[in-house]
Amino acid sequence: MRSEAEHTARMAKKKVVQDKIVAAKTIEKGLLMVHTGPGKGKTTAALGMAVRMMGHGRKVGIVQFVKGAMTTGEKVIFDAFPDLVEFKPMGEGFTWDTQDRARDIAVAREGWDEVRRMIADPSYAMVIADEINIVLRYDYLPLDEVLAGFAARPAMTHVVATGRNAPEALIAAADLVTEMGQVKHPFRGGVKAQAGVEF
Repeated sequence: MRSEAEHTARMAKKKVVQDKIVAAKTIEKGLLMVHTGPGKGKTTAALGMAVRMMGHGRKVGIVQFVKGAMTTGEKVIFDAFPDLVEFKPMGEGFTWDTQDRARDIAVAREGWDEVRRMIADPSYAMVIADEINIVLRYDYLPLDEVLAGFAARPAMTHVVATGRNAPEALIAAADLVTEMGQVKHPFRGGVKAQAGVEF
């Protein structure tokens, strides 16, 4: 085990290196971020970023593409802060529940129109397109149109796209991509989705 003096000296050296790395990062811009993968936490992470942005007094727009058929805990909280967040659950449930492709496409279009409106409005510091990757996977919206819409955002607007199976073109266009991996999930053991954990 290192002595206190050895530890202090080692951390001082690390700080010099780290400070130099941080000082070299000078670009500030709106980011396109993608949360994808089979594991739980994609929406949760995006909503955590929304709370962080709100904590800085900056406005967030959230459009949920698949969710909306049920009341979620986050909607109750976000509705209490109308000056800082516009929360729009516009989905009608999972595609296997709706069983109506034409309706799913129409609902996806309505959600995308809201995302585009928010992106075009510079009062929004961040726009979250929750589960848009599912919409893209089922070809409910043209991928090229979505990529162009994200690319047209104001220079300082952040966009977060969530959902499994993010298209490769979206991953390539993104500044930050996080893939949530699944190690273990209670659903596999017969545990149903629970309030406060999944919704």
